[in-house]
Amino acid sequence: MKVLCSSEESLYRPEAVRWRNRMGLLKPMGEAVVILPCSMRKPYSNSKSHQIFMRVSKRIQEVILTSPFGICPREMEKTFPIQSYDVSTTGDWSHEEIKVVGEVLRDYVGDKEVLAHVAGGYRQVCEEYLEDCIFTCEDGRPISHESMQNLKDHIKKYRKIPAREKLLNGLRSLAIYQFGPGGEALIPDDCHVKGRYHKRIFYNNQQLAALLMDNGVYSLSLEGGRILSEVGTKWVNIEFDLKTNTLFAPGVLDADPSIVPKDEVIILNKGNVVGVGKAILNGEEMVKATNGVAVRVRHRVK
Repeated sequence: MKVLCSSEESLYRPEAVRWRNRMGLLKPMGEAVVILPCSMRKPYSNSKSHQIFMRVSKRIQEVILTSPFGICPREMEKTFPIQSYDVSTTGDWSHEEIKVVGEVLRDYVGDKEVLAHVAGGYRQVCEEYLEDCIFTCEDGRPISHESMQNLKDHIKKYRKIPAREKLLNGLRSLAIYQFGPGGEALIPDDCHVKGRYHKRIFYNNQQLAALLMDNGVYSLSLEGGRILSEVGTKWVNIEFDLKTNTLFAPGVLDADPSIVPKDEVIILNKGNVVGVGKAILNGEEMVKATNGVAVRVRHRVK
């Protein structure tokens, strides 16, 4: 599903605001951050420009500047809605766009060293909101041979992020984005990851979750639900035996108010995980509604 972002008002679409808020939970890895411009094609890595960037920049933390969503760390680029929004990329940014994007970028970068491989409005964001960064695009053309060589020369100064470290950080970032603070518990240090496209996460020979790359979110197993139940997120409380794959709203005793429709949720009965599934209603509606489906249950204890 395309998310159309054709005007400055798109900065305050619920999807964009929620994305920027969740980016505030993430931290960059490694010694430095390279800032890149967005592209028309999504995910960004499918574009010709980003394929050129990634030959050089994939060894350190990459973050893409974009309006109206603010920033997109490379590991997040296949997650809805950032993988399917539609916006003009003229490079000309309004004052409000610069302000909103700049604040998110500044908070994300923190005290990391920054290589800003950007021009136009993207560069203006960096100039106004970052105290100190190195601009590697000298001629206004990020993919020119001269600019790319300049970026390559600067990146060589930093330690390359090991592949395993980068993989785990990416998986944890997705879990934090989806489940909030503490969501990284879903990805233990010694977990095993299987699959070339969709990823399955295993720990102690049990599958915790499947990462569905069509929308970049996790589908939980019961064991993954047990891990996240200890974090205290996306929970739905009931007081009866769950015997079907449909949980109706009248059966919900209480629910995490942060739940929104399509969230992965954990169903609890007296503190024990009895099911996992996808929310149909938000947390408040689940508690108040007197009819209708609250959760489509994927797995349940039998």
